[in-house]
Amino acid sequence: MDTTDTHGIATATATATVTTAVTVTTATTATVTATTATRYPVAPGYRLNVRSGPGTQYPIVRALALGATVAISCQTYGEWVTGPYGTTRVWDRIAPGEYVSDSYVHTGSDGLVAPRCA
Repeated sequence: MDTTDTHGIATATATATVTTAVTVTTATTATVTATTATRYPVAPGYRLNVRSGPGTQYPIVRALALGATVAISCQTYGEWVTGPYGTTRVWDRIAPGEYVSDSYVHTGSDGLVAPRCA
C-alpha cells in the first residue's frame, strides 16, 4: 500500500503478520518427598551419651549437648536402663550407628513412637 506523507513523499507501508509458535514440552519429573521428622527433647540437665548400639556395653560415639533434641528414625529393644522418664529397654536410633536410651528422651509415650529398627 502506498501513502503520501505531509511532505509529499510517497512511502510504502507493509503490514506483516507474525505468527509465533510455542512448543511446550512436558518432561517426567521425579517427586521428592521431604519428611519432617518429629524431634524429641532430651531430659533437661543431661548431656546424653550416644552409643553405637542399644546398650551401655556399646562404645560411646559422642555426647549430646545440654538442651538437645533428637529425631528418632526407628526404635529397638536392648538393655534395660533407668532414667528421668522411667525404666525401659527401648532404645532410639537417632542416626546410623547412633542409639540413646528412651528413658532419657521425652516422647510422651511408654511405647514405641517410631517404627522398629530392621
